[in-house]
Amino acid sequence: MARSENQPPGSASSSLSLLLCAIWFVVALFAGASGKMAELRPPAPQVVLLGLTLALILAYNLSRSFRDWTTQWDLRALVALHLTRFVGVYFLVLNHRGGLPREFALPAGFGDIAVATLALILITLRPAAERRRLYFLWNSLGLIDILFVVATAARLAFRDPASMAALLRLPLSLLPTFLVPWIIASHLLIFVRLRQPSGLPSSSPHSY
Repeated sequence: MARSENQPPGSASSSLSLLLCAIWFVVALFAGASGKMAELRPPAPQVVLLGLTLALILAYNLSRSFRDWTTQWDLRALVALHLTRFVGVYFLVLNHRGGLPREFALPAGFGDIAVATLALILITLRPAAERRRLYFLWNSLGLIDILFVVATAARLAFRDPASMAALLRLPLSLLPTFLVPWIIASHLLIFVRLRQPSGLPSSSPHSY
């Protein structure tokens, strides 16, 4: 079928990428709801997370349509994705209830809350080129934090799988199967954007 003259360039590939992401989310939701994720034992959950993250990185590097789709995202929208890291509050709640070990919940919880709070502050600032350094510092901090969280979760899961079982049940099962791969990939994408002269959003109120 020929593309309509009124259809913006790349809209078909963007729709396909969005559809694939929606399917991915539904599959991740089913894996958690059905108990399939809860049945996994280390290193399987870690392999799933790593594989999905690498798949996103490869998709960006090998698929022009996927790369074009991601370049349409405003930089502040990428940062806004990290507001989901207020999930750290839930880590602290679960620790209080005995559902997650203190060794994971406290550093992961407070770290994610800090990154999410800084993200909220960053996206509310009036964008300007001189704030490139702020974006870079926040992005570096956020990437270090998420890698630390993933490494700590893996270490504790290998030592005592039952202690980290909450991460394999809904709603937290969506972290390794969907959200964390996007979080890590978005950090890398933000670094790519910051290297470009036009990486920061303009000061126009219509840029966001």
